[in-house]
Amino acid sequence: MANHNLKTGDHLSPKSILIWRIVQTLVWLVGVLIIFNLIFYPTLGIHLFWNILIPIAPLLLVVATGLWRNICPMASTALFPRHMGLSKRKKLTLAEIGKLNLIAIIALFVLVPLRHAIFNLDGWATAWLILSLGFIAVIVGLRYEWKSAWCSGLCPVHPVEKLYGLKNKLRLPNAHCDQCHRCLALCPDKTPGIHPLSSKKTTSHKIAGFLTVGAFPGFVWGWFQVPDYSGIIGISELITIYKFPLLGLLVTSALFLVLKRFLKDKTLIAIFSAAAVSCYYWFRLPALFGWGLFPGDGMLVDLTGVLPEWVITVLVVVITFFFFWWIVFSRQGKISWVIRPAYALEGVNFGKNMYNKDNE
Repeated sequence: MANHNLKTGDHLSPKSILIWRIVQTLVWLVGVLIIFNLIFYPTLGIHLFWNILIPIAPLLLVVATGLWRNICPMASTALFPRHMGLSKRKKLTLAEIGKLNLIAIIALFVLVPLRHAIFNLDGWATAWLILSLGFIAVIVGLRYEWKSAWCSGLCPVHPVEKLYGLKNKLRLPNAHCDQCHRCLALCPDKTPGIHPLSSKKTTSHKIAGFLTVGAFPGFVWGWFQVPDYSGIIGISELITIYKFPLLGLLVTSALFLVLKRFLKDKTLIAIFSAAAVSCYYWFRLPALFGWGLFPGDGMLVDLTGVLPEWVITVLVVVITFFFFWWIVFSRQGKISWVIRPAYALEGVNFGKNMYNKDNE
């Protein structure tokens, strides 16, 4: 590690900090509003969360991962104890981080299929899911330093951030960390070009990275092959909601292992990243506007009587080309998700020690 990395960093002016805090608060209040609607006006809440916010998120993660890392309402919730001086600020070991990353990707694979059986149609259930994740985020935030335990560990979205945020081109300050305390040896926020396989130091890291890259595109495809079920469902429906995503992830995992013999890791990761996000919008955009595989599922507004279907087809083709250009073919900029703030004095020696340990 170059010495200047331990001496220089980015500082936000008081005015910039105030602006970011206002934006973070507004986004957090939007999250509260969504939860309120999920409980008291579930139809509206489901549209706001599952049919507006979630469809926007993958695109945002691709083009501006750092912006999302700065304004994510769950991150603001997890970091509230740290901002208020209530965190015990404990450091996580490399092995512990690997285990948290593995739990995060497994949680993603377990929770997302349940949308078909529960969350897509039940506002109360979705609200309790968000509140439960928020509770966990606060608990780990009370114990561990900055973003280490939640934002870069347990959060089920974090594996997707690392998969989609390969080609960052937007320079943004770190709107949460005022100083870098080296809470992670390999911080995803400040590491240019970070990807799910960047760290292979432990078995947990290796498995989590492989599942995120190799399995995720097939998992996305499989998820869209399943309809939503309303009311009480039986064991056969539960098997169905997991069968297709698991089948898809097994196929693309095998394909990843085969292609790994012929392609460099970075190229292969980029291709699988573009494939995953393209697959998502290939199915999700038509469903939003009435042309889904299962009519009515995940529909925001029915445009089938307003627009010809070819308009949506052209749109998804253009978006697919954009993602492959952005992730696979565009030049790799040496820009991290956010600009690292200056190292805290107590973090300098810790940073050197952790860096050396991580590269032994």
